Amino acid sequence: MDWALVLAVFFASAVEAVEALTIVLAVGFTRGWRVALRGAVIALVILVVIVAVLGTAIVHYVPLAVLRTVVGLVLLIFGLQWLRKAVLRSTGLKALHDEAAIFESQVALLKTQADRQGFLIAFKGVLLEGLEVAVIVISLGSSAHALGQASLAALAAVVVVAACGLVISRALTEVPENKLKMVVGIMLTSFGTFWMAEGLGLRWPGGTVFLIPTVIWFALTVLVLVVLGKRRASAAR
Repeated sequence: MDWALVLAVFFASAVEAVEALTIVLAVGFTRGWRVALRGAVIALVILVVIVAVLGTAIVHYVPLAVLRTVVGLVLLIFGLQWLRKAVLRSTGLKALHDEAAIFESQVALLKTQADRQGFLIAFKGVLLEGLEVAVIVISLGSSAHALGQASLAALAAVVVVAACGLVISRALTEVPENKLKMVVGIMLTSFGTFWMAEGLGLRWPGGTVFLIPTVIWFALTVLVLVVLGKRRASAAR
């Protein structure tokens, strides 16, 4: 089992699952659990079909070099976006992502909505957050020819987050999302750089083992950016 890939997919999926579950819980508390769960389940079924159809087709019909180049670019875009936001939040230049505030705003909105709107909000929330997970699962899984492992890692993340939400709804507010996004951003950026370069014909010294110094390099870069950003924010204050 490729544990680096599994962990990257798991944590990336967990981040998106927390955001989706926040919306589902808000719908459940205000419009009823049947409405919320129906919207969430239908969205999950659509996402499973997307991963199964597109993932299988990509693995069988797209040349490996082309696949790794495109996948690397996609992962770089995702990873760098997540890292940018995580660094800005860590330095105080951008407000932290507050799941509690999101939950309260969703509840306030849904109190004025009918059941149909509640269903659509739960459906769209799970579908939109899940599409990011689907892209990551298909990208990482197909490029490493481990679509099954990537899918199981994503499913495990969803189950873990859902279990936390069912036990204690406000447990979502305790998830250190910014730190999680920073770790996931480093991993996605590292995978993206590695695979895009391989797709373009570069051969890394040591092969896949070179992923380790790549991850360390991006982690140190992010650490330096956070330190410099905090100094800048402090000077500005």
